[in-house]
Amino acid sequence: MAVITRITLRPFRLPLKGALRWGKSSELAALEHLLVEVELSDGAIGRAEIPPRPTIYGETVGSVQAALEYLTPRLLELDIEDTLRIRAVLEGLPCNHTAKGGLDTAIWEAWARSQGQELWEVLEPHHRRVRVSYILGIADPEEMLADAQAVYQAGVRVLKVKVGRDLAGDLERLALLREQFPDVELYADANETLPPEEAETYLREWAKAGLLYVEEPLPVEEVLARKRLRAAEILPIIADDSCFTLRDLCRELLLDTFDVLNLKPARSGITWTLEMLALVRSEGKRAMLGSQAQSSFGAWQTALLAFQEGVDEPSELSFHLKAEGGFLEFPPFREGWLYWEDLVRCRFDEAAFAKYAL
Repeated sequence: MAVITRITLRPFRLPLKGALRWGKSSELAALEHLLVEVELSDGAIGRAEIPPRPTIYGETVGSVQAALEYLTPRLLELDIEDTLRIRAVLEGLPCNHTAKGGLDTAIWEAWARSQGQELWEVLEPHHRRVRVSYILGIADPEEMLADAQAVYQAGVRVLKVKVGRDLAGDLERLALLREQFPDVELYADANETLPPEEAETYLREWAKAGLLYVEEPLPVEEVLARKRLRAAEILPIIADDSCFTLRDLCRELLLDTFDVLNLKPARSGITWTLEMLALVRSEGKRAMLGSQAQSSFGAWQTALLAFQEGVDEPSELSFHLKAEGGFLEFPPFREGWLYWEDLVRCRFDEAAFAKYAL
């Protein structure tokens, strides 16, 4: 029997090649994240990346540290296979999504290694490859095209374009991308910024432009408007901000507000991600995975889940291309695809991490 003996947080900072801008005012200039480590009595260690997002989840580096101060004494000495007690501890602290998501993932990896396996060995793939997408932030046309060109050369063939600050300009930028990259598929992420009375108009224009779908076009609190927009069947709708938790997902399924679920293990760990995926699969909905703008290490752990049954849409697994460095060598993308046999060769690099640790 192996028990949890140590939980450690290791802050790090990775600069970005350019700022990511989204929503009404959010901006990310560097990855100021934390690496959480869970050690067991048999020496097994599990790790995960925690990405605080003040403007999304209300979490900061300080609040993650406080959450771990609360959770750690309640987790220490628990049997790593006593999943019910571990889950009860994590769910006993409301909110704090990325703190709990990271802990859950690190616990999974520690458990796998305690069994003599790696995380990828216990998360058996359903398919051998997944399509990948890249997040294009709000930027002027020159910066946007340069960013798109860089990831296109890296093998990405689907772009998720952040929109919502200049709606008329958004349509122009989407048209420019279509002109410059005719073989790339596009979709929009509005981050809840569309006015309900104008949403149908914009979705019709985006549908004419050939977009795959739109993510969270309306504010989450506009429940009835979101339900009506989905019922209009203008363009498939992706749920993200409205489905942070399993509880949120149950509500959205009852209201039938979306077509595709964007699952982000950074906030739902492995435990809840698998349960949410199973639920949307049973309800006939589609799914994709999002890495929550993580480094190559966090993207790698997220990518392992992208190979699960039910993940059938392009997954956001390439944001690390925007980072200046990293501590895991992510495999290449081949004409828009990521392959399982490439993914399982990846390893956490302790020496490289030391360069970015704070």
